[in-house]
Amino acid sequence: MRILWFNWRDIRNPEAGGAEVLTHEISSRLVKKGHDITLFTSSFQDCSESDVIDGVSVVRKGGKFSVYREAKKYYKIHKNKFDLIIDEINVKPFLTPKYVKELPIIGLIHQISPEQFTTELPFPIGIIGRYFLEKKWLSYYRDILTITVSNSTRISLEELGYNRVRVIKVGLSIKQLPEPLPKEDQITVTYIGRLKKHKLPDHAILAFKKILESFPESQMYVIGNGYMIKKLKQIDVKNITFFGHIDDKQKYELIARSHLVLMPATREGWGLVVIESNAMGTPVIAYKVPGLVDSVQNGINGLLVEKNTPDELASMAVSLLKDPIKLLTLSRSSLDYAKNFNWDNTVSEFEKIIMDG
Repeated sequence: MRILWFNWRDIRNPEAGGAEVLTHEISSRLVKKGHDITLFTSSFQDCSESDVIDGVSVVRKGGKFSVYREAKKYYKIHKNKFDLIIDEINVKPFLTPKYVKELPIIGLIHQISPEQFTTELPFPIGIIGRYFLEKKWLSYYRDILTITVSNSTRISLEELGYNRVRVIKVGLSIKQLPEPLPKEDQITVTYIGRLKKHKLPDHAILAFKKILESFPESQMYVIGNGYMIKKLKQIDVKNITFFGHIDDKQKYELIARSHLVLMPATREGWGLVVIESNAMGTPVIAYKVPGLVDSVQNGINGLLVEKNTPDELASMAVSLLKDPIKLLTLSRSSLDYAKNFNWDNTVSEFEKIIMDG
């Protein structure tokens, strides 16, 4: 098939996250299966307007907000070159059902984003977005075949009136360890993710502050960039290293040497970081929120807190860190759990859905 795929970012965008990893892993494998894919996405500083990444043709036009208008223009000019539209929704959708009439559309949505509106946008814009705009935007896709990555998001979409939702299992891009590596000499906990309000990195740091009371020599790694970094560095907590954005090799080495990964969040589509950490033999302690309740199997590859607070996150971490036998058992079962995830299997599921319609 000749597929035109809309997404707000591509894998080379400095702001790329888990959604872009999924897009790249699936689209590049579909190309190997004989499909022709053009990814239309936004531009970023010093990028080229056109690119080819692992066989996927990438077209970059427009910025954070204007990419949606540019996508519509591109479709109007090039619609005869394609057989299918994949409309990937990340907060603000491309609204293809409003103007694509000649081709079938498949929606791809990782999560709904009510909390992002009220945590990331000022009042009253955040309130309008959360309680009116998002629901209005998503209403255009109710009858469109829609793919998502967790049962949590499926349930959320069905509550909004969606009637054709399919769930695929995400894959794993890294080679997992055969056995857990030796951990750092000092207790080490890690936060990985974008440093934005809805990701709650401050909760992870405040939890570490409590962990220090039980383990005064413990340390914390913070991996990721974002506008909150200056504010986070001002929190009065010792023994924290901010690594910013680092290459995958260093990132996975740090995760493998960590005793635990802390993952607070308001909501996730799935939480790819969870499985990546598990593949390095490191369990995750996470908030009990949509997405993370899907990726974290309590007592198998991590633990879910009962109350989504820094104190509860710290309490559960301290309890586990004081029980090295339980921690090692959880590390090993995390490795076993990660074996369930494979991008080739994901692509087989995805391809069947788009071919069957």
